[in-house]
Parts: sequence; C-alpha cells; structure tokens
Amino acid sequence: MANIKKIQRPIQYAFVYRLVQFFIVVSNAVPRKAWLSFCGSLGTLTYWLMGKTRREAMQSITTAYPEKTPAERQALCKRFFRMLGKNAGDILRATRVDSLARMEKFLVTHDYQNFEKANARRNGVIFLAGHVGAFDLMVTNFALRGFNPHVIGTPLKDPRLNELLWGYRNRYGAVAIQRGKETFRMIKVLKSGGYVALLIDQDTQVKSRFVNFFGKPAATPVGAAILAMKTGAAVVPVYIHLAPDGQQHMRFMPELPIQITGDDEADMIENTQRMTTAIEQQVRLHPEQWVWMHQRWKTKPGEEIR
Repeated sequence: MANIKKIQRPIQYAFVYRLVQFFIVVSNAVPRKAWLSFCGSLGTLTYWLMGKTRREAMQSITTAYPEKTPAERQALCKRFFRMLGKNAGDILRATRVDSLARMEKFLVTHDYQNFEKANARRNGVIFLAGHVGAFDLMVTNFALRGFNPHVIGTPLKDPRLNELLWGYRNRYGAVAIQRGKETFRMIKVLKSGGYVALLIDQDTQVKSRFVNFFGKPAATPVGAAILAMKTGAAVVPVYIHLAPDGQQHMRFMPELPIQITGDDEADMIENTQRMTTAIEQQVRLHPEQWVWMHQRWKTKPGEEIR
C-alpha cells in the first residue's frame, strides 16, 4: 500500500499542478461573475464528493456552534464549501493582477487610517490575519501598496505548486518565509519599520500555548505575540471577505494593545488571547468563509510545542 501511494502521489501532484495552471488561464478569459459562479458550483460539488473533508468541517462547526441545530450546521457547511470555491477562484484570477488600479476593480479597502495611525510610530507593523475569505489577496494588496510584507507560511508538499504560490506572493514585493525559520530576520524587519503578515488561527507544529477560541482551549502559535513584545511593533488585525455585492472587502482594524508586565510567559499568553479573540470576531462575522476543515482543536493539553 505504501509503495502504491508513492507512485500515486507524484501523479496526483502533477494533475493538480496542471489543473491549477489551466484554471488560472480560464479565470482570466471569462467575466469574473461567471467565473466565481462556476467556482462556487465546484465548491458545492466538493461538499458532496469529499466525504472526509466534509466530515472534518462538520466536526469543527459542531465544536464551535453547539447551540445550532444539526440542520443549521449542515447549511453553514454547505455555504462554506460554496464560498471556499468562490474565494479560491478569486485568488487564482488575481495571479494576473499587476497594479493596484486593477485590484481595486474588485477589492475595496476599508479603514486604511487604522494602519496609517499604527504605522506613524515607525516601529514596524504586524498584520494579524486569519484564514478568512480570500486571505492571499491581502498579501497582494499589501505588496501593490509598496509595503513589501514578509509573509510567513507553510510550504506545500508539491515543489511546483509551492513555487507557483510563493512566486505569486513574491511577484510584487512580498517576501515569503517558511514557517519556523528566520525569526531574527523578522525581528530585524520590524525594528527597521517594516511589515510582517502572520496567520495564527491554525493548530500547527510550532511553539504554542492554549487560549480560548470559540470558548474552547485551542493550541495557538505564539510567534506574533513574541515578535510584538520583542520589537514594540504595532499589531493591526486585517481580514477580507466576499460580500453579497460581489466585491472583496478588506478591512484594517484598530491596533491591538499589547501587554508588557515583565512576566514574559503571562504576557505571551494574554497577548495571544487578545489576537485570537480579534480573529474569532472576524470568523463570527463571516462564518461561511473560514477554513472549517482545519482541525483547530486537535492538540490536547500537554501535547503543544513549548
């Protein structure tokens, strides 16, 4: 069985890579509205065909919303898959976007003054994001505005897909950094007044602490809190969602206050909780656009990386 998987995996990766390339071409050859409708239908099809992924999403939705009825949770899961398809379609289509003017045809930026206020101190800015909506478009928005953000991410298993994704992120000035590496580089960037984008709403194999997410303990990366405490950088939550008007709406939220008491462990946990609460608020506003298939509560107390 292991040998069969070794043979199948490269074939699957090659198919997915070619399919993504094909979709990028098609996405720019048809009107955006028609393309997103098609991608939404693909998302709905995925709901019915990918039983394991659907069950994982339902498990997370049930954990987060025990007060909802089974029918309500199922309806949310269906909406999630449809929106996942649409947002993925917008990300693919945006790989050909090469100017802020072109991006602003389908993406509206709100409350930019919150960033300007935080940036005025020139201590660097940590853009705090979650896996809500077409979150990769925020990186493109940052880059096209000349921020040259350093973006932390986990490499994909297929090198070609990874090169495609990271090449897209790097194209207009963003700098992709592998998760768990180059901490000192990020500190240097922030201390020089630069920008780092971090997503901390997944249970990953990095230094973590338990904080509440949807009222339940969840192992959460503490890197953003550590960077903020070490550098004095401003933490500005940002998020994006696809609205009923067909436009992507990206919002800069007010800067989060960072606690510094001298007790590094307590401060790290408190600041991570504040950041997680900000992301939870975004998810509750647009629950159909968060990545529910991710097993957010899989790590149990005592299993986290310290």
